[in-house]
Amino acid sequence: WPGIYAAVRRYCTSCPECQIHGPRPHLRAPLIPLPIIETPFERIAMDLVGPLEKSARGHQYILVVLDYATRYPEAVPLRNIMSKTIAKELVRIFSRVGIPKEILTDQGTPFVAKLMKDLCALLHIRSLRTSVYHPQTDGLVERFNRTLKSMLRKVVSRDGKDWDTLLPYLLFAVWEVPQASTGFSPFELLYGRHPRGILDLAKEGWEEQPNPGRNVVEHVLQMKDRIAQVAPLVREHMEKAQGAQQTYYNRQAATRKFHVGD
Repeated sequence: WPGIYAAVRRYCTSCPECQIHGPRPHLRAPLIPLPIIETPFERIAMDLVGPLEKSARGHQYILVVLDYATRYPEAVPLRNIMSKTIAKELVRIFSRVGIPKEILTDQGTPFVAKLMKDLCALLHIRSLRTSVYHPQTDGLVERFNRTLKSMLRKVVSRDGKDWDTLLPYLLFAVWEVPQASTGFSPFELLYGRHPRGILDLAKEGWEEQPNPGRNVVEHVLQMKDRIAQVAPLVREHMEKAQGAQQTYYNRQAATRKFHVGD
């Protein structure tokens, strides 16, 4: 009959049993943006993806490390998620990008094990934890995990056993793409230059590139100047992105006040 959906909705919302036993609407608190990190690899987020389809090389998991300042990700295939294995891969990453001051992880067993605590103490790294059952605390790495898994689903073979060999290519695709929150690519923010990728090869075929004629010292000095010029722009982009996210999130949020006895 006409208006059946509205009638059913009214009936369901007026049901006493549904009011008592049904799920209560969750009132979320307003979003509070995290402090902006400006130094590359000063704070990193770390997470695990998996278990995935076991690859031909025996890998089932991915260790994800994401830099807060540049949004530069690392993804390492793992055969297991023992703390010893994770610590070994972390040291390899630190040997290339430097030792961070802070690591943000969830409450997963491999991250709270004694070995990881000892590693952080040895390297003077402050260990930060997300709230229990609230992965949104580290939304940056959670979003990257979703992106990475989506990319893997599109490129793996039918048997799904080659995903670990494709990780480097997927990472490079992420490294060279400008991020909306910073306005620059993660590679450019970390290394001070744009990477020479597939599109650059095609462009070089269209037009002859002039020889820059710079020596190593001049190149390093130019990189330092460029990074110094880019830093204020990156901070401005991050502040705008945080403001837009906060405005969107807070449309359905409200501050809750508690009184004595509540």
